[in-house]
Amino acid sequence: MEYPEKLKDPKVKELLEKLHTSEDVLKFNEKLFKQSRENQKLKTYDRQTMLKLLQYQKKHGHSTSYMSRKYKISRTTLSKWKGMFEEELEDTMKNAGK
Repeated sequence: MEYPEKLKDPKVKELLEKLHTSEDVLKFNEKLFKQSRENQKLKTYDRQTMLKLLQYQKKHGHSTSYMSRKYKISRTTLSKWKGMFEEELEDTMKNAGK
């Protein structure tokens, strides 16, 4: 662990209790730790987070390359998610437009 002393901070402990999804963990990690170039292969994402990332990309017209760099997820993984959730993603975007 790179910063074990941060776990003793009462504010950090309070924030840790609020982490329920992968998205929460990613946002928390960005706030707490400096950007890292370490290997990201062991990251896992829940269905809700995958859909939120894809919806964000579609809503704002971001490229897969941009999303890959911003969230440190491979372009291949993002493309795989698009294939997995294509129908569901279309339905959510249509419903959001109503």
